[in-house]
Amino acid sequence: MHSRKKGKSGSKKPIERKKQSWVNYTAKEVEFIIAKLAKEGKTASEIGIVLRDTYGIPDVRLIARKKVSQILGDKKLSKEIPDDLMALIKRSVFIRKHLEKNKHDEPAKRGLTLTESKIKRLIKYYKKSKKLAADWKYDAKQAELLVG
Repeated sequence: MHSRKKGKSGSKKPIERKKQSWVNYTAKEVEFIIAKLAKEGKTASEIGIVLRDTYGIPDVRLIARKKVSQILGDKKLSKEIPDDLMALIKRSVFIRKHLEKNKHDEPAKRGLTLTESKIKRLIKYYKKSKKLAADWKYDAKQAELLVG
C-alpha cells in the first residue's frame, strides 16, 4: 500500500486443487499435529510452515477441509489477538525502542506511522468481524507490556 511495488511477488497455489500422492496423513492426524504444535506455542503461520517443511503437507485444507486457524479455533487453542495483528504490534514496539536511542531517524518515524496506521485498520476490521472485542483498544504502552 505504501510502497512503489506492484505486489506481484509471493508464492502461488497450484491451479489444480487435489490431494498430492505423497501425502499419507488423514484429517485426524493433521489436526492432532496442529494441536501439538499449537500447545508448543507456535502461531498458525508457523504451524503451516512446519507442516510443509517437516511433514510434507503442502495444503492443510485439502486434507482436513479446514484452515489451520479454523482447526485451532475448534480446539480452543487460538490466541485472543490474531497473529498478523500481534506481528504488527511487535514491529511497532521494536521501532519505538529504536527511536528512543535514535531520535532523529526520520525514516523510522515514518515507518512507525505506517505501521500504526496498519494496526488501526486491522483492528477496525477485526472488530467488525467480531474476532476482537468491541471495547478492545490499542495503546502503545500496553503493547510494550503485551509483547514483553
